[in-house]
Amino acid sequence: MHLHPVLRAIPLLALATTLAIAQDPTRLMQTPEMKAALDAVKSNEPHFIDEQIRICEIPAPPFKEETRGQELSRLFKQLELENVHIDQAGNVIGTRTGAAAHPNLVFSAHLDTVFPEGTDVKVKREGTLLKGPGIGDDCRGLVVMLGVIRALKEGKVKTPGTITFVADTGEEGLGDLRGTKNLFNDSLKGQIDKFISVDGTGLSVTNIGVGSYRYRVTFKGPGGHSFGAFGMANPIQAMGRAIAKIDAFEVPANPKTTFNVGRVGGGTSVNAIPFEAWMEVDMRSSDKASLEAVNTKFKAAVKEAVEEENRRWNNRGPVTASPELVGLRPAGVTPPDSAIVQTTVAVSKIFGFDGRLREGSTDSNVPMNMDIPAITIGGGGIGTGAHSLNEAFDTQDSYIGTQRALLLAVALAR
Repeated sequence: MHLHPVLRAIPLLALATTLAIAQDPTRLMQTPEMKAALDAVKSNEPHFIDEQIRICEIPAPPFKEETRGQELSRLFKQLELENVHIDQAGNVIGTRTGAAAHPNLVFSAHLDTVFPEGTDVKVKREGTLLKGPGIGDDCRGLVVMLGVIRALKEGKVKTPGTITFVADTGEEGLGDLRGTKNLFNDSLKGQIDKFISVDGTGLSVTNIGVGSYRYRVTFKGPGGHSFGAFGMANPIQAMGRAIAKIDAFEVPANPKTTFNVGRVGGGTSVNAIPFEAWMEVDMRSSDKASLEAVNTKFKAAVKEAVEEENRRWNNRGPVTASPELVGLRPAGVTPPDSAIVQTTVAVSKIFGFDGRLREGSTDSNVPMNMDIPAITIGGGGIGTGAHSLNEAFDTQDSYIGTQRALLLAVALAR
């Protein structure tokens, strides 16, 4: 009989019980330690709601998560995690050692928000309703993680495997999952066996990672006076041709594949032929082949648009285009019949999960693409208006989300 190193550390008499508990989370809930930890989650929830507000009022705009990260580092140390440190990508990492180093479960939530520097992040509280940018995505995920750490400590829960807690950077927008990419490619390379991300609210379970290509395309030409230099190729008009071609793309509905021109800019005056224009384009799919297909169409559309604009004006003051890849989120999937998904569904149903698996773009995309077992879950409560200034979080029974995350973490750390 060949056993994983973790299982060799467990007396054979207890091995069957350990495996049975891992397969049946209701049995795991009945252990004295887990009962104490689950009770601690509920009693600690008012404190962590206050923490959710406080942390959310620490600005963490794209690429500027340092201040919030320093606070999470302080809290990790306060909760007695081991080897608390901040890696080169700004991820805050702390470890709760189990009976063995493996399996090593990474439990993560992201530090950053979508909101630019200068956004008013003051949180307003109206009864059970919290209102403020980022209050659900992902301030909720951060305090669920903190709540799990504290409950494990107060319940004196011991796990066969290790849990590494991470407050990561760059999940949103052009952050391009840089924090999680760094975990897998550098700071924790080769050390991660399983991965949980807590992102947003509710009791959702996401097992499909929607990949994306993101480009900033710059169109250039010599420019000139709108009257005196008329007849010269125009970068904005070339860009307009490209946008029209993108708008005409035919993409599959299943697997869902999308495209979007999200931002445009350029020009100096209404009476000047511009010397420069730019656009930012986002393309997404959970299917690698479909994503590559729309990416190929996009590149061809930009090339054809420039050629058409130059032909139109007989190559006078020719226009050029330079597509720059500014974001690449890998697509991936954790199969529904995999052990991590089956365990997550079994645990989640105890707390009212509807059983429907979802797709999305989260930190779990990175391990999914690498075929490392990964899942993303919501942090409980009810969230609305994510990525808007009207974002809100209803704290009614929100502790259930943390209880679900706690039970799942312990079930997977074995």
